[in-house]
Amino acid sequence: MKEQLSSRWKILIAAVKQQVKPALGCTEPISLALAAATAASYLQHAITRISAEVSPNLMKNGMGVTVPGTGMVGLSIAASLGAIGGDCKAGLEVLKNATPEHVEQSKALLAAGIVNVSIKKECQEVLYSEVTVEDGENSATVIIAGNHTNIVKIIHNSHVVLDNTCAGAEQSASPCEIKETLTQTNTQEIYQFVTQIPVEEISFILESAHLNDALSKEGLNNTYGLHIGQTLQRQQQRGLLAKDLLSEIMIRTSAASDARMGGAVLPAMSNSGSGNQGIAATMPVVVVAEYLHVGEEKMARALMLSHLLAIYIHHKFPALSALCAATTASMGAAGAIAWLMDERYESMAMAISSMIGDISGVICDGASNSCAMKVSTGASAAYKAVLMALDNTYVTGNDGIVAHDVDSTIENLCALASRAMQHTDVQIIEIMEYKAVANG
Repeated sequence: MKEQLSSRWKILIAAVKQQVKPALGCTEPISLALAAATAASYLQHAITRISAEVSPNLMKNGMGVTVPGTGMVGLSIAASLGAIGGDCKAGLEVLKNATPEHVEQSKALLAAGIVNVSIKKECQEVLYSEVTVEDGENSATVIIAGNHTNIVKIIHNSHVVLDNTCAGAEQSASPCEIKETLTQTNTQEIYQFVTQIPVEEISFILESAHLNDALSKEGLNNTYGLHIGQTLQRQQQRGLLAKDLLSEIMIRTSAASDARMGGAVLPAMSNSGSGNQGIAATMPVVVVAEYLHVGEEKMARALMLSHLLAIYIHHKFPALSALCAATTASMGAAGAIAWLMDERYESMAMAISSMIGDISGVICDGASNSCAMKVSTGASAAYKAVLMALDNTYVTGNDGIVAHDVDSTIENLCALASRAMQHTDVQIIEIMEYKAVANG
């Protein structure tokens, strides 16, 4: 039994290492930039054309977000900069070595009208990008599908290339093993894993605190997007917002998202392919851990609990959906904060159930600066749910979609995201397409 449990624990660690990664810029445009960078790596001359087709959901999540270092929004600049200055071996940090000269060259390609990004009609994949880059003599096409770094096909001058060296490092467990283990696990096992595993096995998760806290400081020191963190901090100084733990959670968490969505040239530690999910799972936990003056070991366990709960909930969803996944990542944060406060499984479960009873209907209408508002909403709801749990009260199975146990409640939430909200997603995309046409 011990050997079997140890094997499952190794797979849970692999799941976190697979899903919690540094990412520079919003992951949908960055995924397109990675495809473009990979295609451009097969060419030798100056680029003459970039053509891309993406899934409707990738278009939704990429059309309104700022690409780091460019001051511009949208997928066209992401594709152009990926092709000009991207590092195809850097995964979600594909743009980390892009220089101001690369940015200017990329903008020149846009001005010349040789970059085109459109929606691929009747696309079966939720997350899909197909980029063809030409240099006048040669061409290369790269297709990413299923997740943000999963390169499924490379074609160079009409020849299929089987080399996937830019697709990312091999995992210690296969995707099928990880998915099967996540499907078979539950919140009780996750709690036992996090509280019992030797801390040295999970100390790597502390990097999420370092990266996302740096983003938070950047968002407070400079103005990005809707600058929600700065705004709340100013109103706090005016006396319109209390100087308390709840305010600190909202300010520092939303500031990280401000910087993330506003184009800061700093990586976020992402979760399940999303920087905002990584921020939502990290920053509230960091703020509370600092407030309680806990040591590194307890901080590591709390962050691992938050990130793994977020992965556990999100793995049941489509890759992209109409349900805002920053709010589901906040459910992981709620569970971890409850554990920081009193270490009981029951408090963790109550907090997650209350979160699902509270903010389960928040829609995703594409990646944009307003994501920071949803991140702050999730963070404040998480703290409220924890306070309720500490008072031994929570949303029960007598209310709405909440069931009498937390895992069934999570299943009900995921049923909404996977089925009913697919129709919502279609409507959201139609509205955004209409806006894009109306705005020229």
